[in-house]
Amino acid sequence: MKKIKISLLTFLATVLGSCANFLDIVPDNVATLENAFTMRNTAERYLFTCYSWLPNHGSLTNDPSSFAGGEMWTIYPYVTIEAFRLARGEQGIVSPLLNYWDGLVGGKGMFKGIRDCNVLLENIHSVPDMQADEKLRWEAEAKFLKAYYHFWLLRMYGPIPLIKENLPINSGLEEVRIRRQPVDEGFAYIVELLDEAIPLLPREISNTASELGRITAPAAMAIKAQILLYAASPLFNGNKDYANFKDSQGNPFFDQTYQVEKWKKAADACREAIEAAHAAGHRLYYFQPGFGQLLTDTTITQMSIRNSVCDRWNPEILWANSNSLPNQPRLTPRTWDPSRSISATNGRYGPTLGLVNLYYSKNGVPIEEDKEWDYAGRFDLKVGTKADKYNIKEGYTTAALHFDREDRFYAGIGFDGGIWYGQGRFDDNNTFFIEGKAGQAASVLLADAHSPTGYWAKKLIHFQNVIEVSSYSVVWYTWPIIRLSDLYLMYAEARNESGGPDAETYQYIDLVRARAALPGVEEAWSTYSVKSSKHLTKEGLREIIQQERQIELAMEGHRFWDLKRWKTAMTELNKPVSGWDIRQKEALAYYRESVIFKPEFKQKDYFFPIRENSLIENRNLVQNPGW
Repeated sequence: MKKIKISLLTFLATVLGSCANFLDIVPDNVATLENAFTMRNTAERYLFTCYSWLPNHGSLTNDPSSFAGGEMWTIYPYVTIEAFRLARGEQGIVSPLLNYWDGLVGGKGMFKGIRDCNVLLENIHSVPDMQADEKLRWEAEAKFLKAYYHFWLLRMYGPIPLIKENLPINSGLEEVRIRRQPVDEGFAYIVELLDEAIPLLPREISNTASELGRITAPAAMAIKAQILLYAASPLFNGNKDYANFKDSQGNPFFDQTYQVEKWKKAADACREAIEAAHAAGHRLYYFQPGFGQLLTDTTITQMSIRNSVCDRWNPEILWANSNSLPNQPRLTPRTWDPSRSISATNGRYGPTLGLVNLYYSKNGVPIEEDKEWDYAGRFDLKVGTKADKYNIKEGYTTAALHFDREDRFYAGIGFDGGIWYGQGRFDDNNTFFIEGKAGQAASVLLADAHSPTGYWAKKLIHFQNVIEVSSYSVVWYTWPIIRLSDLYLMYAEARNESGGPDAETYQYIDLVRARAALPGVEEAWSTYSVKSSKHLTKEGLREIIQQERQIELAMEGHRFWDLKRWKTAMTELNKPVSGWDIRQKEALAYYRESVIFKPEFKQKDYFFPIRENSLIENRNLVQNPGW
């Protein structure tokens, strides 16, 4: 994969202008919509405009989940980006942060994207120089995008208006004052659009040079499964917290009856999506060392985990956003050498101690449940030994919390004393390691260029990147929206909720765990956990699946939405954001838990507010509860 050397200024220019070519084009020199559909070339550009409204998945600035899910934190007051302000509780109704309803304050205008999709649907079959099957494919892509934009809004705001077609330009005032629809009607309409689109979409992308990132049938089926999973989840399925949430005419937005059948529909959709993905060649990613590259099983396992995200268009990725490139220089430790003073990396976005605690022990169970793991002594100091050398620097003193953890922890999290494979060194007996205490290479040498927690998001950094004397060589990859491992865990969740634990449910969790070199659920809990029968009940397996998702999909933008749909956000997102006492030089002082911020997630925060001015302009809209 081609490497690009960048300075800080070059990096900024790259990120601001790095959208994939096929998503980067908005029709120009087109006087009327009729002209836009007079030939294939201009119609194709209009299709790409429909894609251009995709949210910036994984963006540390524009993705609500980047900080608000309790996984990552950054430096206040030096960083004031919208997503961080949201996590700090600065949301309001006058000028809402990340306003995807109106397309303001860091949000894209999803209703404008829906409008563009409707325009294409109205006009695509009038293009003269296109084959019928190609017109049907583009129509299907527009329907998929229209469905996805509706889903993005529904997930954020709850009940939304359903824009089934664009209103005529001569519509009356009351016609344009659209109303929000019940959430069940929203989910049904979104699924209807997907069902119309899926049969007309290709099984896989054949022209990989120009079409990667465009939707395929397996990807659309996976998104449909995800949407049905949301519809079945407690936030939307019989949520009695919103019994009094009604429109201006007194019609309720939420059905108060819990329906287990919704989980069955989600499970069926997951199974169908898995079968379609397998038929199209998708599989869990396993790292293959290069010629002459002799690596230990430990390193290979961890590279399988890291590269399932960072290896661009690998077979595990069902759909990726070509418009979103992870901000690797802001996630990478500032340098490995304290004598270097470069500005291309600063590592100012760090995983939280709360996220670190979620990862399992090496036995594949929560650290507070493991019979063999000293949870009470997790903050004690311990020295790396020869047996630890592929995870922790031999002879280095670090926290006991960092020892005997699962491979997904070592693959995903960088820490003081932790080994960092790659970055120009590909012999795993000669690797870099992080030094994060005061005065060391990755420490607080600059006020705005350090991890606020003492941890780094290794999982999101390509292993072939290299920090050089005054620049940073970066291997870019597109943000994975949905991976096969996500789909496996969705299937397990839906099966458990619809029928309780069984062999097939365990099977799909265990497929994900096996890639991380962990024992299966039944073996792990019955052998190592103080709660040895936890996996045998629906409630116990629910907890296991939820923690499995938070580990497997850590820092990929899922936890924020998952905690909300599970209705556990009031508990989980009110836990303090903490890290280590990062300005200390000695290990004994450094390894003290330090609270950075105390969030206040309230009931009203389950849904984003609608801008006050939008309510004034359209009196048929009602505000979300609590706002």
